[in-house]
Amino acid sequence: MSRLLSDIGVELPVLAAPMAGGPSNPGLVTTAARAGSLGFLAGGYKTASALAEEIRAARAQDVPFGVNLFVPGPMPISSEAYRQYARTLQPEADHYGLTLNDVTPVQDDDDWAAKIDVVTGTPVPWVSFTFGIPDRTVIEALRRSGTVVLQTVTSAEEADRAAEAGADALVVQAATAGGHSATLTPDRPPSSASLPDLVASVRRTTALPLVAAGGIATAADVTAALRAGADATMVGTVLLRTEESGASAAHQRALADPAFDTTVLTRAFTGRPARGLRNYFTDRYDPVAPASYPAVHHLTAPLRKAASAAGDTRLIHLWAGTGYRQARKESAARTLHRLSGLS
Repeated sequence: MSRLLSDIGVELPVLAAPMAGGPSNPGLVTTAARAGSLGFLAGGYKTASALAEEIRAARAQDVPFGVNLFVPGPMPISSEAYRQYARTLQPEADHYGLTLNDVTPVQDDDDWAAKIDVVTGTPVPWVSFTFGIPDRTVIEALRRSGTVVLQTVTSAEEADRAAEAGADALVVQAATAGGHSATLTPDRPPSSASLPDLVASVRRTTALPLVAAGGIATAADVTAALRAGADATMVGTVLLRTEESGASAAHQRALADPAFDTTVLTRAFTGRPARGLRNYFTDRYDPVAPASYPAVHHLTAPLRKAASAAGDTRLIHLWAGTGYRQARKESAARTLHRLSGLS
């Protein structure tokens, strides 16, 4: 176990990943910490003020925790490609009385500057970044405030870039991970290397502490990642059905539903590669979805929200890693202990 973790009392080699959109919350983070692990609040898709409130809630529990932020890097899209995808999806929206935005793509930065002000103004123990590597000045400001900076990478080349930018540690994410790939080249499919092979390749290029993530669902998976050179591991999908999870009821049911028998990498929902349960939406729209994030994310968001409220799993982004069948109805503490080989 890396001293970065042991120095703050983390005992387990399995950490709780940030899962944007609801699953991760202060309750899950608190449970993870009290179980001897470390959890991350998901800053993505929230306003800076909402993130600040979650940080206050976690800090009030007097536990170590982290925050994950999306680094902005809008992927361009032509007006015609955007309008065409909006028109293609509109029949689905019609079922819910919605009119999708087919005029101007939304290319926001996820409240980036304000969120950086939050985590530098009221420092948190750990901050991780995904989708891009922040400016060195941001990393230096966080480190001066006492924050440990982690960068999510998907290749040895990205690991080198993160190390040069000043990251304290790396989250090495394989393509088997649920939800969005952290790849810095989202217009191309991420590497299909297994997590142990990916960790080993990154370990050969850097001495920085490594946290392995992607498809980890059993104690054997944890052991394999540690043997490959990781200092710790990180799990998300296996926590989605836990008592503390904020995942929607429809999402949780789908993870255990035999009708959902595989996962796929898709950009149909957000324009950026992400792994989820294969469903009607991925089958029908992935072949025609443009590669543009966050424009596609904002385009489909109202439809996904309506479908989620209706429990319509045909149209929901059911994010899940390849080990989703191991997600159980139990406390998050039990899941983390079980994967650590303690129960």
